[in-house]
Amino acid sequence: MPTKRQFVLCLRTTGYEVSLERHKIYRVLSDREAAKHDQLRVVDESGEDYLYPASYFAPIALPERLRRAVLSAV
Repeated sequence: MPTKRQFVLCLRTTGYEVSLERHKIYRVLSDREAAKHDQLRVVDESGEDYLYPASYFAPIALPERLRRAVLSAV
């Protein structure tokens, strides 16, 4: 069974102002090794995935309709 993609809300951009936008929803890719180091693998403004401090984000649960809309926009 496929896992649902996780989303986070960006709370902080210090040091990553070009790559992240505060208050924007980002898609997170699973990365167990990154999680061990309190990091998240996030698809950022470049459209590529990079590691960022997990503390810069808050996990969010989107209603199905909104989740589909966000996924179609990326």
